[in-house]
Amino acid sequence: MEWIQLPLGLLQTNAYIVYNDEKSCLIIDPGEEEKKIRHFIQKKGLQPKAILLTHAHFDHIGAVDSIREWYSIPVYLHQAEKKWLSNPSLNGSSNYEGIQPFVVNQANQFFTKEGEHSIGGISFYLHETPGHSPGSVSFYFKEDGFIIVGDTLFEGGIGRTDLKGGQEGQLLKSIHNKLLTLPEDTYVLPGHGGVTTIGQETVHNPFLNEKRF
Repeated sequence: MEWIQLPLGLLQTNAYIVYNDEKSCLIIDPGEEEKKIRHFIQKKGLQPKAILLTHAHFDHIGAVDSIREWYSIPVYLHQAEKKWLSNPSLNGSSNYEGIQPFVVNQANQFFTKEGEHSIGGISFYLHETPGHSPGSVSFYFKEDGFIIVGDTLFEGGIGRTDLKGGQEGQLLKSIHNKLLTLPEDTYVLPGHGGVTTIGQETVHNPFLNEKRF
């Protein structure tokens, strides 16, 4: 399994394309710049099978409808944010001056619980990691040693919790119980910024001091 990180849009939100030897791929968090996503897919000769969303904040969903329509593929989102795609107040796009309110069509499929999933021949484990938002999830590719965490954990930081539905205590529990329990050499692929590892964040992330739990 291979992956590519594509920083997109004004906020440089990381989209990820995960693909296997058979050229099947999953598109995760297509925030903007659908042409840039399509260019990479065409260049690699990939066959998109689905769009997966770590959560439904506006900077992660801007290209969802255009990509979904272009490839005729379903969109997967956690059920806790079922109404967020079409609601600018929930997805946060109405909170910022100069940003067009985002109204995206409803997801086709909803994650309802943690566990193993296989979509388009690509398997992963879904971890529920709420705190940044109620339906935040992380996609763990165990055999390949990486996890895509959205805005839950960053290199030297954690997700903000001042947006609708955010809870700092819940976020820290998610990180501590779901992420830091993974092997130290697991690559952490965040929604913004550079790639890090579980071991790096366990030792050096100032927000993960045990006294905060």
